[in-house]
Amino acid sequence: MKEKGYLLLENGVFFEGVRVGSTQDMTGEVVFNTSMTGYQEILTDPSYADQIIVFCYPLIGNYGINDVDGESEIHALSGAVFGEACDIPSHYESQSSLVDYLNKYNISGLVNIDTRALVKIIRKEGTMRGKIVSSIHEQVAKPFFTHKQHTLVEEVSVKSSVYFEGGSPHIVIVDYGYKKSIRTSLQAEGCRVTVVPYSSSYEWISSLNPDGVLFSNGPGNPEELSYYYPTIKKLSESYPCLGICLGHQLLALSHGASTTKLHYGHRGGNHPVKNLKTNKVYITSQNHGYEVMESSLVHTSFTATHLNVNDRTVEGMVHTRLPVLGVQFHPEAHAGPSDTSFILKEFIQLVKENAHAAS
Repeated sequence: MKEKGYLLLENGVFFEGVRVGSTQDMTGEVVFNTSMTGYQEILTDPSYADQIIVFCYPLIGNYGINDVDGESEIHALSGAVFGEACDIPSHYESQSSLVDYLNKYNISGLVNIDTRALVKIIRKEGTMRGKIVSSIHEQVAKPFFTHKQHTLVEEVSVKSSVYFEGGSPHIVIVDYGYKKSIRTSLQAEGCRVTVVPYSSSYEWISSLNPDGVLFSNGPGNPEELSYYYPTIKKLSESYPCLGICLGHQLLALSHGASTTKLHYGHRGGNHPVKNLKTNKVYITSQNHGYEVMESSLVHTSFTATHLNVNDRTVEGMVHTRLPVLGVQFHPEAHAGPSDTSFILKEFIQLVKENAHAAS
């Protein structure tokens, strides 16, 4: 007997479906992802901490779950909502079904939801909080937000430094909730990599003798990490740096720019981004709810390099004097199109050139 479940939104609207995975009631920010594939990478992306993911594509799970595509061993999301979750996958690398995967990791899920109607509400009214519950009657009067004593980044960042073998150069990833594919993409280019906690001091990172520093993606409001702006700025003034997603926002904030929350965010593998120098448009993978305000860059030494074609939000920036750049999208492209994978190569080349100039 399949158990009924509900997604209750804080505006009072609710959707009835069938529970899959854990039957634990969960609360989170309800966001939607437009990707047609890559659901395993999405479910394991630490940037989804404290969020309930609505999958727009009607059928999720048709190629199953494998042992290699997970982006993290952490399952930080609050829950997942599907129109249909395929329980009989067909792929030679499949190790389990999506439903079995949700059960194994106690992820609260709902299927048979009208995701099209749900997404239309979010697009119109903006991102809001919601609950996956078994009964809506006792939930209406309960709060939609649980106050936490720590940041979301603290939940997903490594607790101590982790070293990964490779050649040269040596890249330090400051971990705000990094995706494994960022690290493996650097290794594929010959780099050795050290992943350090988000709270690492400038002195500690410098003691590792990095050739370059990468500020990773991660969850939450970047302004919650304001205590670390001076460290981020000092690192960017000392080493070639690349910021991805949250790391991009933190770089901008540390140099005096501002961020603001988007109405419903950018999450999916089909976001068009225009290079302002070449006018070429790339299709990118994105997952973020905040943006760097273009008008605030005039107070910094950064200039915008990329804009989103749909809403003209800042998607990339470069420092006018320092070997420092940031991108709002994911150049490592897991999951998503690989149009912008060259950005990681350009960053590594920038690191090598800076090392050569300093020698």
